[in-house]
Amino acid sequence: MKWIKFTLDTHTDAVDILSYMLDEIGVEGIEIEDHLPLSESEKKQMYVDILPDPEINDGSAKVHFYMEPQDCNPEKIMLQVHEIFQEIKAYTNIGNGTVSLSETEDKDWINNWKTFFKPFRAADNVIVKPTWEACTLEDYLPGRDIVIDIDPGIAFGTGTHETTKLCIQALSRTSCQGKRILDVGCGSGILAISALKLGASFAAATDIDETAVEVARENMLVNHIPPESFQLFAGDLIGNVASDHSYTFHAPANTTSLGEKIGDGYDIIVANILADVIIPLSGVLRPHLKEGGIFISSGIINTKADEVETALKQNSFKILSKETLREWVCFIAS
Repeated sequence: MKWIKFTLDTHTDAVDILSYMLDEIGVEGIEIEDHLPLSESEKKQMYVDILPDPEINDGSAKVHFYMEPQDCNPEKIMLQVHEIFQEIKAYTNIGNGTVSLSETEDKDWINNWKTFFKPFRAADNVIVKPTWEACTLEDYLPGRDIVIDIDPGIAFGTGTHETTKLCIQALSRTSCQGKRILDVGCGSGILAISALKLGASFAAATDIDETAVEVARENMLVNHIPPESFQLFAGDLIGNVASDHSYTFHAPANTTSLGEKIGDGYDIIVANILADVIIPLSGVLRPHLKEGGIFISSGIINTKADEVETALKQNSFKILSKETLREWVCFIAS
């Protein structure tokens, strides 16, 4: 089935009021295309450390929305949009103030990516596969290989990204047997699950996104991890603020301090986030790390590796090794 796509050519000043007024005429959702730079808070919410070169912000914006042909009268909708533009142009910049039509195919945008997620080897003895497929790798050897089932949902972390592979490989080389693990910025929970399947006795994991925490919990259960073997928290460890969204049997309940909830004595801390987050994070991790413990950090684009290394050393970490995969870097420190 085809959808009718309406495109409004406008100005960023008008986007908010357009969103409100389109809702009034029955438009249930919009897509915004502009050249506004990301705010610092938005960058911290993102899971990439390399962004496209910013375009010059000329104030232009496009607002798209979609309707099923049988449920709308295109001419009527266009007339309503023109009337909205005429109404708001007296007090806001509407830019070109035009609307155009096109057709687009009906696609399952949420699930189509799944056709590209296949079982793969993340480390010499670690295989990652989607929950909806069997392990089809020819070199899979039961007893040698551990298999991790992952459905990332809308959380970060299928394991296919170079930085996730670097962390899994570091965990595989570092003995996890009987160790306590802390995964900061856990996303889908793949690193905490990897550590547990590699023999860790306990894993705590945290993420600023409550949805990620829920996805991580579901992936723990899919991988048959006993509930008493993990704890999951939503919160900001750098700001030391916890939210109410948690799954734990081991942490103080009546505190808003994420650091207190997480506790100390971890043998291994792993963080696959961003260089700009790892830098301040390295200053708050030491109280949670056991004497002689290991800190594995990745998500670091090579152009920022020196900054991360400097921060690690300034916070009394000793660099044990520096691993690279294409343009990405992973530090193992103690």
